[in-house]
Amino acid sequence: MRDDPAVLDRVFSALSDATRRGVIERLTHGPSSVSELAAPCGMSLPGFMKHLRVLEQAGLVVRAKEGRTVRCELAPQALEDAAMWLAHYETFWNARLDALGRYLYHQEEIDPCPPDPRTPKIPKAPLRTSRAFASPAATPSPAKRSGAPGRTRKP
Repeated sequence: MRDDPAVLDRVFSALSDATRRGVIERLTHGPSSVSELAAPCGMSLPGFMKHLRVLEQAGLVVRAKEGRTVRCELAPQALEDAAMWLAHYETFWNARLDALGRYLYHQEEIDPCPPDPRTPKIPKAPLRTSRAFASPAATPSPAKRSGAPGRTRKP
């Protein structure tokens, strides 16, 4: 990983925008021309070029001119540096969360939580094994037709 924190700052700043993340996603499928990358963004080419310049300055994209066409290609080193930085903190937080989980499990074993008095108790229904326990009053069927039409609003 590079020692310059400004490099990571530029990478994460570049990735903070959805348009630029979309460009990175499209470049994972292979190199593309600037016009191909700009087409789905729905913005002017000069506006899109500003996004591309940010990606280049962050070291995420490399441009190469082939005749009259400018092709862009993903430069994976900057993404790998960011992934390594994130992986370090993922390991750190996973270890902390695992320790918290073990602590909470141990606390529950030592001192189980009493039931919450605000939680309503639902009585258990008796088991019905025959029709002899069925309710004498049957539930009425829903009406077959709707009633008369209600008032309508005039626009």
